Amino acid sequence: MRVAARRAPYAVTVPARPHRSFDGESRLALVRRARRIDRVLAQAYPDAHCELDFTTPLELAVATVLSAQTTDKRVNETTPALFARYRSAADYAAADRTELQEMIRPTGFYRNKAGSLIGLGTALVERFDGQLPGRLTDLVTLPGIGRKTANVILGNAFDVPGISVDTHFARLVRRWGWTDLEDPAKVERAVGELIPKRQWTMLSHRVIFHGRRVCHSRRPACGVCPVARDCPSFGSGPVEPAAAAPLVRGPETPRLLSMAGLPSDFVPAGSVEAG
Repeated sequence: MRVAARRAPYAVTVPARPHRSFDGESRLALVRRARRIDRVLAQAYPDAHCELDFTTPLELAVATVLSAQTTDKRVNETTPALFARYRSAADYAAADRTELQEMIRPTGFYRNKAGSLIGLGTALVERFDGQLPGRLTDLVTLPGIGRKTANVILGNAFDVPGISVDTHFARLVRRWGWTDLEDPAKVERAVGELIPKRQWTMLSHRVIFHGRRVCHSRRPACGVCPVARDCPSFGSGPVEPAAAAPLVRGPETPRLLSMAGLPSDFVPAGSVEAG
């Protein structure tokens, strides 16, 4: 049910465009702008984190394999029973394929994913004594684990900084003009040259949070975006705060609207499909 927006008791100003053009931006200016965006995102999403539930490196690896082409919410609904049934790499290696497929069916592509999980368990038992390795070069050799997945595992299970280039991350860094590259490995390298290594894992979380909550693919909420002043793509979505506010998703909405200058009692007119 939609909730009518309350009128603000005062006029709300649209976030100003930057006072300079980004055309011909110097390398130093780009680095400074990228780090400024990261600092603002840290204020907007102080609790940014991996949204997959896990307690061990193996559980995170399994969850990331299951997360392909589905939502983290769906994965988190599926994994409690899965983790209770399969506790070790050996358990996955010895899994009955039909049973495993049925357990992970809600995540989609369950036949391929079951094959990856059985292969993952087998490889860990045969090559790594049943333990998930903590090196990128080893992780990417395992079934179902690519570079993006490996960086998620390293950053969140082993505290090794890594940049995870998912669809949200790639879309946003291109919108911000940090890079125009398409290949995820090249995007990772280009962004890594702008942001200090110690920040890579948290940067990934913040950017992904922002992509899911504000900077949507079809209609970004430009009018309430905390990094609007540093975004060359400002104007891709509604620029009036009252029009942009209903596009914002997630529990951070009050903070984001407050950062945009909206009154604390402002109530957006319901959620809007933004994608």
